[in-house]
Amino acid sequence: MSRVQLQCKNLQEFLRGLSPPTLDRLYGHPATCLAVFRELPGLAQAGILRMLFLEQPLPQAAVGLWVKKEHGREQQQSQEVLLELRLWHPHTLPGGLPGVALHPNFRQNLRVALLGGGKAWSDDTAPLGPDRHARDVPALDKYAEERWEVVLHFMVGSPSAAVSQDLAQLLVQAGLMKSEGGEPPCITSAGFQFLLLDTPAQLWFFILQYLRGAEARGMDLVEILSFLFQLSFSTLGKDYSVEGMSESLLTFLQHLREFGLVFQRKRKSRRFYPTRLAIALASGTAGTSLGTSLGTSLGTSLGTSLGTEPDGHGFILVETNYRIYAYTDSELQVALIALFSELLYRFPNLVVAQVTRDSVQAAIANGITADQIIHFLRTRAHPVMAKQSPVLPPTITDQIRLWELERDRLRFSEGVLYNQFLSQVDFEVLRDHARALGVLVFENPARRLMVVTPAGHPDVKRFWKRQKHNG
Repeated sequence: MSRVQLQCKNLQEFLRGLSPPTLDRLYGHPATCLAVFRELPGLAQAGILRMLFLEQPLPQAAVGLWVKKEHGREQQQSQEVLLELRLWHPHTLPGGLPGVALHPNFRQNLRVALLGGGKAWSDDTAPLGPDRHARDVPALDKYAEERWEVVLHFMVGSPSAAVSQDLAQLLVQAGLMKSEGGEPPCITSAGFQFLLLDTPAQLWFFILQYLRGAEARGMDLVEILSFLFQLSFSTLGKDYSVEGMSESLLTFLQHLREFGLVFQRKRKSRRFYPTRLAIALASGTAGTSLGTSLGTSLGTSLGTSLGTEPDGHGFILVETNYRIYAYTDSELQVALIALFSELLYRFPNLVVAQVTRDSVQAAIANGITADQIIHFLRTRAHPVMAKQSPVLPPTITDQIRLWELERDRLRFSEGVLYNQFLSQVDFEVLRDHARALGVLVFENPARRLMVVTPAGHPDVKRFWKRQKHNG
């Protein structure tokens, strides 16, 4: 059975995949330029600042003098980033010398972002008067956490969690959930990995999936990206006006509201409040989350109900009789444990569950792997268990892997069958050629049967035709 490893592009990788016209439009807003600048490597930032007030192209030889020779490799990598993001444009100077110039729109708007001036990034809410239903920072934090937890509860199948059809469809398209034959969506292996990530990494992955399908939904990718970067420079606890927003942005705002990135009291309300999740999403404080693949973030936590308990300690005890004792009152943690075990008892701050063959194989049938289950238990182990070596009883880990192997006895591979050879020599010649190409899947010399991969079939077929023609 193939295992899916959840991967995610960071901000630079995502921007590199955009078309040149899209990047040129994206650099038309100061907030976007400042957000992109903030995510650049240090040497690339230094190169941008040195050229920020130069109107003419700079000789490439002069650029090479900015860094000592022993750091030439780092400089080359930074220059490649700048060229791929179209921040630097190659030029030919008089006399044929190579040179570079800063993207004109990026230069102009980064100046505005750093020095001030220009048009206000958002409309003033003064004409709306004071907000009678204003929200303070603690209320916004609580709202953001509750909204995001609804999404996670929906993923683990909590009956009380309900999301919009658009959000459910996005979860399926992202591969975090699957829906077959009209059945309600259920979590996938990638979805289980997603639940083990910290909140910033989850949000970044989720927003990336949203952006990939934005144009298919009739939305302007540049417009919503610019708005997203604007939010990262917002002030927590301050309200902002929706006046002047296009229909596309208003739709995007409602989706952000459902994710917990903004608070808007009603759909028709003329003001909204960005939450801490939106501000941290594309800000420098979240750079570590943006710059790493999600696979390396497994098991990390911000101390919310998404990982270990708020005090930073683990809360799970596992006994050799396959009993799990979870000291938690988090509904999400209970739902996660229920994905691979049978719940026996529920107390105010304690849940008792049993790991069984049926419960583990039901989880594996939904795409969750044995290693993911073991990783979940190990990273959330109670401090008493964490002192042991190994942390989990070997009988538990070995048995979970054995139950997985029971389902993985057969492995299916697509292939093309070759048979009816006239002689054993013909069979061996073609088999040896397929083996040399690395495309041989199966062979049965006694019956003169062989199977090759679909990708290797054209090469093997051409070779066989040449053999018959030469013979």
